[in-house]
Amino acid sequence: MARLFSRFPNVRTGLRRGGGVYLVLAVVVFGIIGFLLFRQHSSGPREAAAGPPSGDTQPAGNVGEPTPRLAAETEAHGDLLASLTSNTESAAVPTPPEPTAVTELPVPAPNPGNAQVDAAIAEVMALMRSRPSEVIEARDRLNKLLPMPMTPPQRQTIQSEMAKLANDWLFGPAAFPGDTLCDTYTVKSGDLLEIIGRRHKVPYETLMKINNIPRPQLLQAGRAIKVFKGPFHAKVCRSTFTLDLYLQDTYVRTFKVGLGKSGYETPTGLWRVRENGKLIKPTWTDPDSGRVYKANDPDYPLGSRWIALDGVSGAAKDRTGFAIHGTKDPEQIGTAGSRGCIRMYNGDAILLYNLLFPLYSQVEVFD
Repeated sequence: MARLFSRFPNVRTGLRRGGGVYLVLAVVVFGIIGFLLFRQHSSGPREAAAGPPSGDTQPAGNVGEPTPRLAAETEAHGDLLASLTSNTESAAVPTPPEPTAVTELPVPAPNPGNAQVDAAIAEVMALMRSRPSEVIEARDRLNKLLPMPMTPPQRQTIQSEMAKLANDWLFGPAAFPGDTLCDTYTVKSGDLLEIIGRRHKVPYETLMKINNIPRPQLLQAGRAIKVFKGPFHAKVCRSTFTLDLYLQDTYVRTFKVGLGKSGYETPTGLWRVRENGKLIKPTWTDPDSGRVYKANDPDYPLGSRWIALDGVSGAAKDRTGFAIHGTKDPEQIGTAGSRGCIRMYNGDAILLYNLLFPLYSQVEVFD
């Protein structure tokens, strides 16, 4: 301050003359000069702290690794600039990754058959509740559903209902009006049950049973009897060990069966009932041991009936020695334990024996 007054003597004199006014003016002037000098001094470091030109880009490498130019500036300006640079880089918003293409999984096509089957079953059930006598219409409507694609429970429901209906339209004593599979026949003089059965392609034994005729000789002329319009057929599924019985193309009932064991599998394909091949407890020779079994042997293995089959097509073509028969081992039904024959419970074998007609009745075996 003394140096300033020596350089500007007039100021000092003015202060003495003007008193406090000049003192205030002097302070203001000195303040302005000091502010200008401070601003000029501080502008250099602020420019030096500026980042690299926009043309300098950071090369690929580890994130946070400084470029050579940035390293030099960090050295010049000390730890503070390095800290700021580090904080700036760590706070940078990461570039979002490219969206991954979403692979759309195929949506299973709806199975209209299932819904249609459910609706049709419900309609038939409603029909039976409202009009119980419409057995034939209910049977035919359910039978038309069986070739459609459906779930196993749906198929089981249809077959179960049709088996119940068969107790009336097939195994009952009377033929229903409008039934194309069963009819009423008036016995003529000289008619024989065997001839009537052959004419309709069904065994006469089933006509005796359904019409409650104890012996064929007791058939009376003028009597109306129920007859079936055959033939009956069977379809055997190896994977489910089942035999489905049909009258012509109409489902009747399902039976559990036993089939050939490994190495003796029941051949697939089409078979037919052999002429003169239906026998009651025939003498049988075991091909493995050579032992001959007779009907009265306590361990006779063939059960109550034997229905011989001839191979027609597929793997069954020209095969012989196979049959549908009963068994002395009912626990093997539903398993693969035979030498290729189709085993049934003895009561089921008798029923099938009374329905399949030689040369006309076919047995299809499939997987």
